[in-house]
Amino acid sequence: MNEFWIVFLWGLSIFALLYGIWSAVPMLYGLPWVPSPRRKIRKALKMANLQEGETFYDLGAGDGRALILAAKEFGANAVGIEISPLHCLYAWISALLNGVRHKVRIRCRNFYRVSLADADVVFVYFTSSPIQKMEKKLREELHEGARVAAVSFDFSRWQPDSFDRRELIFVYRMPPKEGGLIAYLLKKESEPFILD
Repeated sequence: MNEFWIVFLWGLSIFALLYGIWSAVPMLYGLPWVPSPRRKIRKALKMANLQEGETFYDLGAGDGRALILAAKEFGANAVGIEISPLHCLYAWISALLNGVRHKVRIRCRNFYRVSLADADVVFVYFTSSPIQKMEKKLREELHEGARVAAVSFDFSRWQPDSFDRRELIFVYRMPPKEGGLIAYLLKKESEPFILD
């Protein structure tokens, strides 16, 4: 075998190993890595009314894109909780390259074991199973007035404060109102229609 193929196969093996670790670590904890589209992140942060100087948490921060948007465009102090060391490194480098490293902290931890007491806005892009497990933690730890922006899946027992049907973004204010999405939609349906 010539030298080119040895180097090529060695490089391909390293790439496959890193990609395997990149994908496997989050899946071991029940959440596959699926990056949030930036337009959805931006919309969710606007709907949550994230303000300059507030503390923003991204649970399962992945590559850090939500952290960078929160810090760069909204002036928030962003905290990313991510279980995968490779994702943490990538997010840290990305924050550095985007000039917001001073406003972004990356914690390589399991988000179920991190206190969220200082969070003003929490961003979640989960599947239905983890979002239900997270409900109790958010209710107990978040202060009154804190907001939770959830993309794609809702907290089925909580009534959202606002909802974007097209992008499937749900925003909740603590303490959450009981009733779920149906109660929210029925309330909106009963409100008078006003032409501007």
